[in-house]
Amino acid sequence: MPKTRMTPKSTAAELTLDGSEEDSAKDLSIDRVDTSYLQTLLGYNARRAALAIIEKFIEGMASYDLRPVDFSILSVIHHNPGVTSRQLSHALGIQPPNLVGLINRLQQRGLISRLPHPHDGRAMGLHLTPSGKVMTKEAEKVTIALEKKSTAQITPAERSQLIRILSKIYS
Repeated sequence: MPKTRMTPKSTAAELTLDGSEEDSAKDLSIDRVDTSYLQTLLGYNARRAALAIIEKFIEGMASYDLRPVDFSILSVIHHNPGVTSRQLSHALGIQPPNLVGLINRLQQRGLISRLPHPHDGRAMGLHLTPSGKVMTKEAEKVTIALEKKSTAQITPAERSQLIRILSKIYS
């Protein structure tokens, strides 16, 4: 991304003889916007990268009617059959009250089921239904392709390194 500098052509207010500001009809126009400071911030860059990837993800998951959070839930259940809501909440950083509605929605769609947990009689384990397994496997394949396409400008080694570094921040 090229560095740009904000250079006003005119001001929206002018000083009068007594030093007070007076509005003028002149526009404040910018030839080039300076984002160089923002480009030094990790949060800014991480957010811009996430938005670019998530935009493609949402397009790719539209046919499955999956939002990023739905996909994450299904993927964790797929790779951890019998996971409890508490474990899922902790793993994904979703508040338990918010997770309940998400799980109910996926259950109503016939993608997951709740079965008694084998070691804790009070807990229910979450499992993918047969149609949930099929959808999740397909969605994971699509996600891999989308991420490869979205990160084509970096090498596989850089991608792995970026994932490793970012995970250090939120772990």
